[in-house]
Amino acid sequence: MQLAFCLYKYFPFGGLQRDFLRIALACQARGHDIRVYTLEWRGDIPAGFDLVQVPARAWLNHRRYRKFSAWVAADLARRPVGCTIGFNKMPDLDLYYAADPCYEEMARTLRNSLYRLSGRYRHFAAWERAVFAPESRTEILMISDAQQPFFIRHYGTPPARFHPLPPGIAPDRRAPADAPAIRAAFRAEFGLGDDDLLLMQIGSGFRTKGLDRSLAALAALPTALRRRARLIAIGDDDPRPFLRQTKALGLDERVSILRGRDDIPRFLLGADLLIHPAYSENTGTVLLEALVAGLPVLATDVCGYAHYIAEAEAGRLIPTPFAQEELDAALAAMLTDAGARARYSRRALAFAGQADIYSLHERAADIILRHAHPSPEAA
Repeated sequence: MQLAFCLYKYFPFGGLQRDFLRIALACQARGHDIRVYTLEWRGDIPAGFDLVQVPARAWLNHRRYRKFSAWVAADLARRPVGCTIGFNKMPDLDLYYAADPCYEEMARTLRNSLYRLSGRYRHFAAWERAVFAPESRTEILMISDAQQPFFIRHYGTPPARFHPLPPGIAPDRRAPADAPAIRAAFRAEFGLGDDDLLLMQIGSGFRTKGLDRSLAALAALPTALRRRARLIAIGDDDPRPFLRQTKALGLDERVSILRGRDDIPRFLLGADLLIHPAYSENTGTVLLEALVAGLPVLATDVCGYAHYIAEAEAGRLIPTPFAQEELDAALAAMLTDAGARARYSRRALAFAGQADIYSLHERAADIILRHAHPSPEAA
């Protein structure tokens, strides 16, 4: 069969993008042809992929996305496929990979009522309804149990259309046998001594991930502890607002902000703590990537995967409603207590050895192929 995958943008370091690629490769490995519709592609194109860069242009993103959907629909009418899988919400999908949280819920709880008069809101609300409305035929690959009730509340989506998936942590994120040597080499490379404490924050979308909260918590540390601490943030985003905050807080020498990169496992092994005080987070794959590397986690409980940190007893969660003072206190406590961090690390590695947190992509391929049908071209 030929399968069509749709996503607005591909770049190598996004969580949604990595999941798309691994699911598409899993389907390809089972003998199926892969066509990809996208507006932008950064990085290598896998062998055998039919990459279609859609020529949609507009000043506003939501208008560009509307043109993208129309162009793809017209092309699929000319060149049918066995199944259409979307990684962004749009009409006429056979399956949708629910990487993003419920837009309607966020619009009603995180925005004022005037926001719902905007063209942006009307577009994204309509595209979400096209996926989740009761009359839609789209099956939903669900990666966060926490979001399903919101979709049902706002759209009345039949529960049978939701297909829950386990996490899909890449095997290369697990701590290898030579993890201590990798850690030592990393810390030497970055000039970190035995008494230095490295905080990692990883993920594109610094605002949503709460980098401002992390910087505030770092600045609030007691002076002696702050002098031992460094923060490295990695992600594809505009760093300028956070560099200004860093300067205003007097943290210039304590903070580095790096672009997305493909050697994240080294950073996880070299760090002392992952900090992830997200404002909203459908899953938070990096929480599990830290867990399987044995890195203690400090995160907000809004993350879809936060419950794994609690189950593994591999760190601390800041409860909702968020209070900066609670994050400040938790960070100081975790950095002060080396024994607790060692216990979190041991529990994390033990959990990683027995939990089903690796099979998302193969399970997603199973569901896609179960709902696909041979296209007229294939016949």
